[in-house]
Amino acid sequence: MRFQNIIGHDNIKQHLVRTVQDNRVSHAQLFLGPEGSGSLALAIAYAQFVNCEDKQPTDSCGVCPSCRKYEKLIHPDLHFSYPFFAKSSGEVAVHYIDAWRKALTENPYLGMNSWRAQFDAQNKQANINIAEVHDIIKKLSLKAFESEYKVLIMWLPEYLDTQGNALLKLIEEPPEKTLFLLVAENQDRILNTIISRTQLVKVHKLSHEEIGRYLMEEKGVDPLKAGEISFLADGNIQSAMELLHSDSNAFFDLMIQWLRLVVTDTGLKLIQLSDVDFPKLGRENQKNFLLYTIGMMRQIVLKSQGLDSLIFLQDKELDFITKFSEIFTLEQLTAAVNLLEKTHYAVERNANAKILFLDLSLQLVLLFKYKTFRPEADSIYI
Repeated sequence: MRFQNIIGHDNIKQHLVRTVQDNRVSHAQLFLGPEGSGSLALAIAYAQFVNCEDKQPTDSCGVCPSCRKYEKLIHPDLHFSYPFFAKSSGEVAVHYIDAWRKALTENPYLGMNSWRAQFDAQNKQANINIAEVHDIIKKLSLKAFESEYKVLIMWLPEYLDTQGNALLKLIEEPPEKTLFLLVAENQDRILNTIISRTQLVKVHKLSHEEIGRYLMEEKGVDPLKAGEISFLADGNIQSAMELLHSDSNAFFDLMIQWLRLVVTDTGLKLIQLSDVDFPKLGRENQKNFLLYTIGMMRQIVLKSQGLDSLIFLQDKELDFITKFSEIFTLEQLTAAVNLLEKTHYAVERNANAKILFLDLSLQLVLLFKYKTFRPEADSIYI
């Protein structure tokens, strides 16, 4: 992975390159960015640059023996740690390294749900267990095999839990030429004792323009469709790719049917929709449908505020948001987006789809039909 292959983040790339050129490589760094922002890809590209045998002014060379091994994720001094679905207490991350390399090679912007999809995990909880922590300590106690630096890239240290405290001494006083790169999405879920021992690299979500340009140049998407997807994805390239391969027309028809039942408070049909139609979509399409609906609600907000220049929709979708924006208030639309985002979060964590969508539908009925809610309490009342 080279910096030039990563979408956006030019300032971060320049900063990372300078730390190596100025010999200011911090031994423990935390790449903190939302899912789909490219924080994992940046960490890998940085590690490759650190160990490149023929560093270029702005990037690794990509052709030296070290770079070629990094490109295939098989360098003997590059180690990965990540959450996995252990079948026994003694399993460690390296037991799943083939699946990890395959998933990461195919999608360097992968999120936890993409990783989970590689396994028949069902409702199993992913974590980084104590056996993995001991294996990390053992691996990093050895000398580098062929490069200047040994590198450990830990993806989602949020899954460490308290066993991460066993790594504190190693992170604070590592063996010489050892580099810890932690890649996280949620700072609040990381042990404070680990955060205090790392240097923060803040990775922001990608802009709509960056995702749109990537879709047009790399995927051949027409400009109007690229603009629509980039807005709906809201900075998450993983979501953008899922939306690209989903049937937006089917989502639009389902959304129209659903919202019509919500606004007219057609209870029995809402129950049927929640009990049959939404669960039938499957978890990934449920997520994509919610992302699509969230995006449409945001477009309605823009329309209601007269920001037509930021709207990327056309034909029936444009007609829908125009009519919807004339009926409901900004306060109602904002509350609806909040409810949809909470449901998306719950779907990601494998909550029961029937209960989730019925609860969401009933709350939207109260919001859109009775128009009685209290935003400051984050709840809705009759």
